[in-house]
Amino acid sequence: MDDFDNNNLFAKIIRGEIPGHKVYEDDAVLAFMDVMPQSDGHTLVVPKAGSRNLLDADPLILAALIERVQKIAIGVKAAMNADGILIKQFNEAAAGQTVFHLHFHVIPVFDGQPLAPHSGEMADMGELAERAGKIRKALG
Repeated sequence: MDDFDNNNLFAKIIRGEIPGHKVYEDDAVLAFMDVMPQSDGHTLVVPKAGSRNLLDADPLILAALIERVQKIAIGVKAAMNADGILIKQFNEAAAGQTVFHLHFHVIPVFDGQPLAPHSGEMADMGELAERAGKIRKALG
């Protein structure tokens, strides 16, 4: 974990230094809305333990993380009434990783509706808060 930066964006969200629209939290994982969503309900699931990406993660952390990814995916699909769920995970810049803290993208997919680009344009915070509430409700 020599290359892990404990001051990355997601680590700051985990510590509460930067706000995030949380949908789920437990002792191991935090899930929150992506501020540049590719579709309505795009959620990020991150481990609280520091890992740069999947390549350096502790296997026990990964096991707990993927269980939560499944739970969040089920909740997102139900809350957003999605036709499917796309799970994305990037490792290193060459593969598209831009925040170097292990994370999974849980992206609702709707028939006939293309995904938006993951651009530098942030979504409306009110809409993100509303979607986060729907997902929290679906998760119980």
